[in-house]
Order: sequence, then C-alpha cells, then structure tokens
Amino acid sequence: MAELFESYPLLKDKLPYFPLGNFPTPVEKLENIGRKIGLNNLYIKRDDLSATVYGGNKVRKLEFILGSTIKTGVKEVLTFGFAGSNHALATAIYANKLGLRSISMLFPQPNARYVQNNLLMSYHSHAELHQYPNKLLMGPGIIYQFLRHRLKYKHFPEVIPPGGSSVLGTTGFVNAAFELKKQIAEKEVPEPDYIYVALGTMGTAAGLLLGLKAADIKSKLITVRVVDKKIANMEKLEELFHKTNSYLTSLDKSFPVLEFPANRIEINHDFFGKKYALFTEEGMQAVRQIDDTEGIKLEGTYTGKTFAALISDATEKNIANDVILFWNTYNSKDFSDIITNIDYKELPGTFHIYFERKVQSLDTDA
Repeated sequence: MAELFESYPLLKDKLPYFPLGNFPTPVEKLENIGRKIGLNNLYIKRDDLSATVYGGNKVRKLEFILGSTIKTGVKEVLTFGFAGSNHALATAIYANKLGLRSISMLFPQPNARYVQNNLLMSYHSHAELHQYPNKLLMGPGIIYQFLRHRLKYKHFPEVIPPGGSSVLGTTGFVNAAFELKKQIAEKEVPEPDYIYVALGTMGTAAGLLLGLKAADIKSKLITVRVVDKKIANMEKLEELFHKTNSYLTSLDKSFPVLEFPANRIEINHDFFGKKYALFTEEGMQAVRQIDDTEGIKLEGTYTGKTFAALISDATEKNIANDVILFWNTYNSKDFSDIITNIDYKELPGTFHIYFERKVQSLDTDA
C-alpha cells in the first residue's frame, strides 16, 4: 500500500491508484565516491530499481495516472515528449501491461544510444509513435490523432501531460516523501540535509517538496535544471505545488494546506548545457565516476548533470559532514535482450534518422 495512505487513510478510498512498482526503493550509502569527492554521508535513493521491467521516477507517477485511467474506463492514453522520452516509454510499457493503447507525440532531439533503445522498446510495447518537427505542426497533429482515434475507437484518448507532471503524477512523489520518512524512522538513512534531484517537467520536485513539508522532513531540495527555463522555473514549480496540495486537501480535509517553502528549494541552472539532451563534459565525467566507484549507471540528459552539480557543491560548499541524498530518477533495468531482434525500419520513417546518423560525440560507453 502507498505510504501516503498510512498517514491519510481517507485518500486510499478517494485517490485513483494502481500498484506498478517495487516499493520502497532502497537507500544505500555511497562510500567509495563519497570518499573520492569529500562527502562523509552521501546516500542514494535507488528509484532506478522501482520496477522489474522498467524503473525510474515515472513509475511512481503512473501508479496514480493510470490508476485514474483504469477507473474512467478509457482504453487509450496520449502523451508527449522528445524522441527518447523516458516518460513516453514508461507510459507505453505500463499502459500495455494494463491492456491500454498508448500514443506518443514526440519532438526531435540530439541523437544518443538511449534514444534508439527507447524507441525500439516503445515499439515492442505497441506504442503508436509520431514525430513532429516543432510545436506549430504538433498542434494540428494532436487534433488529427484525436479525431482519427475517435472515429476508430468511438472515444478520445486520455491526455497525459509531458513527464507525467499532472496533479496525479505529482502525487506519486508526495507519496515518495512519506516512503522516505518511514526509511528515516527505521534508520535506513539519517534525515538528509540536502536532497539532489533532476528538474525537468517538475512533477518529481514539486511532489517531493510538498511531501517533505507534509511529512515534516527538514531537508532542503536542490534541483538541477535539465530543460529550458520556460519549462522549469520557480513560478511554475510553486503553481504545481499548490495545485497538488489543493487537490489532496479536497479529498481529505486532514491533509494540511501548506505555504510554499521557498527557503527549502533551490534551482541550480548551471549544468543544463547548451540544449536539452545534449550531453556535457561535466555530466559525462560524473556518469563515469559513479560507475567506476559504485557500479551505478546514470545517463547524460538528467542524472549525470544532476550528479555533476552535487560533485561541484562538494568541492565549493562546506557540506563535507552533511547528510546528502541523491535521488536517482534513471531506469537501470537492462532491456537490450528484448529489443535486440527488432529492425528499426519497422518504426515510422521519421525515426530512422536516430539509427542512421551518428550519436552525439559525448555519448561514450561510460
């Protein structure tokens, strides 16, 4: 059962929820790299192990989002992302598992091996894949797909926003904070002074911030922006925080109405690089360091940049004896055996470029 329901039992009957993951995810101390970068109390929250087939942070969101889809009886979901979107892939995998059809509306992005793998796995999961060159053409594409699916299946697909960062998706990380509270109480990890997490569509960060406040955990959340400022900024994060808070309070009056804790959240803008999904030297160096010392896999778009920010802070700030928790949002489950025999030419032609052109120069075997 979701940890949130333990503290607020009324939510169990009112919140849509379908268990998909293996929770709680472990918390581990990173002794080797902690020693290397000068942190005596460095821990990792292993959301990369959140499910058997495909882990990462999206599983927590989809437990509530697809829980709602099942309740409404809708048979199709439509979501958005870039070509290698982890969210679009996770949606495809778990929608397929629940007998739902999934439609991915995607934008182009810098090429990388994970893009190829995610596209092939999405195809294996029976996702309907569409790529549009820009937002101007995406708009008519959405209308067309809505009408086409309405005519074919007699209903419109349910829309899931990018990254699953709806109020329901954000609730998945309110629940995650209560999971962490229990792990702190059971002495699996000391209460962190700082929690580092990637900042994309902000559902993870907004949910954690709200959950930490509601669970009375004093940690400061250090978010590392990995998308354009138009997508991730403090104003939008605060808006999502309040919307999710209002939603939960409307379902259970005992859930507190909370002020936005501006002093408990920080956005680091310095590690984004030049473009979304374009790897950086610092990010890939961080990926190699944690792999070499701990055998933990990160990647260049989200978690590598976030861990690079953590390493930088370890050098530049007086945090050597503070308790630091790195929240790993990346999937570490290997599905290469599933996709090895899929011919990329079975995908729509607009995606063939990711298999026929070189990957970006920093995409090495870290």
